[in-house]
Amino acid sequence: MMKISDLEKKRVLILGFGREGQDTFRFLRKLSPKKILGIADRNLKLKNKNLKLVKWHLGENYLKALKNYDIIIKSPGIPPKILEPYITDIKNIKKNQLDKKSRWIKSQMPRVTSQTKIFFENCPGKIVGVTGTKGKSTTTTLIYEILKSGGVKAHLIGNIEKPVLSYLPKAKPDDVYVYELSSHQLYNLKKSPQIAVLLNIYPEHLDYYRNFKEYVNAKANITKYQTKNDYLIYNKDNKFVKEIAKKSKAQKIPINEKTVYNFFNNFQKKKEEGYFLEKGGVNIFNIAAAIAVAKIFKIPKEKIKKAIAHFKPLPHRLEYVGKYRGIDFYNDSLATIPEATIFAIKNLGNRVETIFLGGYERNINYNKLAKEILKSEIKNLILFPTTGEKILKEILKQNKNRKRFNYFFVDNMKEAVKLAYNWTKKGKICLLSCAAASFSLFKDYKERGNLFKKFVKEFVK
Repeated sequence: MMKISDLEKKRVLILGFGREGQDTFRFLRKLSPKKILGIADRNLKLKNKNLKLVKWHLGENYLKALKNYDIIIKSPGIPPKILEPYITDIKNIKKNQLDKKSRWIKSQMPRVTSQTKIFFENCPGKIVGVTGTKGKSTTTTLIYEILKSGGVKAHLIGNIEKPVLSYLPKAKPDDVYVYELSSHQLYNLKKSPQIAVLLNIYPEHLDYYRNFKEYVNAKANITKYQTKNDYLIYNKDNKFVKEIAKKSKAQKIPINEKTVYNFFNNFQKKKEEGYFLEKGGVNIFNIAAAIAVAKIFKIPKEKIKKAIAHFKPLPHRLEYVGKYRGIDFYNDSLATIPEATIFAIKNLGNRVETIFLGGYERNINYNKLAKEILKSEIKNLILFPTTGEKILKEILKQNKNRKRFNYFFVDNMKEAVKLAYNWTKKGKICLLSCAAASFSLFKDYKERGNLFKKFVKEFVK
C-alpha cells in the first residue's frame, strides 16, 4: 500500500508527461509546494514549459533517470517491459535464497506505481471499475448517467480522459467513482474495485505487451483482488471473460442479451421508443452492464429506463455523420480491432457498400474480418497503410467465389473520402471502421474520425 505521506517523504519521478502526468504534477505540487519533482519524457520540447522546482529528464535517454528516484509514477502509455533494463531486478530470486545484501538491494529499488494504484489505495469512496477491449467508455458513461439520475453522488473518471488524482483530496466515503480502466491502468494493480464490470476481451495492444496472455492477465486484475462482499458483472458470452470470472471471489452477475430482454418486458416496442441504441454506437452489452450496476445501487426501474432513453452516444463509435449526396456516412474510428468492425458491418446491414480499412500494425489476425466482408454486400475497399494491404490479402485468399471488389490504397483522408463519394451509390452506406489503430497516419482515432467528418462535409459543398 502506498500512502499519500510516502509521496511527501520520497524522491518522486513522474514518468510520461501527457494528460495524466500533468495531472499528477498538479496533485504533487499541491501536496508538496517546495519539493523538487523529477519529470522524465521522450519529448524534448517539454523543457519549454515554465515549471518551477522541476528536474527534467528528456530525450532518448529519459529512462536512465529511474535509478535516481525512490518512487516512479508511470503513465499508462509507457510499456512496463521497457523499464526493466533500468531497474535492478531480483524478483526472480526465491525468498529463502535472499541474503542480507540482496535484501538491501531490493529495499533500494525504486517503486513503480501509477495514478490508478495511488487512487485505489487511498480513495475512501466506492469504485465502480469498467474494463473490456471495446465498449469501456460508453458503458462507463452510461453507468454514470444512470447513477446520477438516481441521486447517487457519482463521478466519471479514468481512461475517459479524466485523470484521477485531482479528485482524491476531496473524496468522501459517500462518493461513487465510475472509473474506466484500460489494461494499461490495470497492469500490476494490487487492489480491485468494489464493483467490477468486465465486458469483453479480444486480441489488442499486442505491441505493448509481451504476448496476449499478459494482456489478459492485466484485464483480470479488475476482479483478482475482490472479496465475497464485492460484485463482478461479466459478459458470459466471451470465453476469456468467463475464465477470469471462474477464479473470482466476488458475487458474480453474468450478463448477456437476455439481461436487457428481461428488463424491458415488451422489447420490440421499447426498441421503437429509443431504449435500444445499437445504431448509435451503444450495443446491448453496454446496456446490460449498466442495468446490472444500477440494480446494485437500487436505482428505480423507471429512472434507469429514462436515463438509457436519453443517453447520447459518444463520438467515433458508429457515429452517424449524416446523409450527403444520398450516401449515409458513419464514423466508427474507434474500431481498432476486427471484432469492432465486424460488429459495425453486422449492425448496419447490407447497405454498407464502401468501407475504410487498415492502419497501424499490431500483429492482429484478420481472418474473421475477411469472412464477414465476403458475406456482406461491401464492394469498395479503401485501404490505409500498413495493414490495409494485409487485410486485402486475407480477403483475396478466402475469396473462393471470386467476388469482385474495387480496392484503393490511400495515404491521406482527403483522397479516401473523395474516392468514397465517387464509388458509393445513393442509398448506400460509407463506413469508416478500420479494424486497426490509427497511428500510421494519424495522431489518434479522434484525429482520424474528425478528418473523415471534415472531408465528408467539405466535399458536398
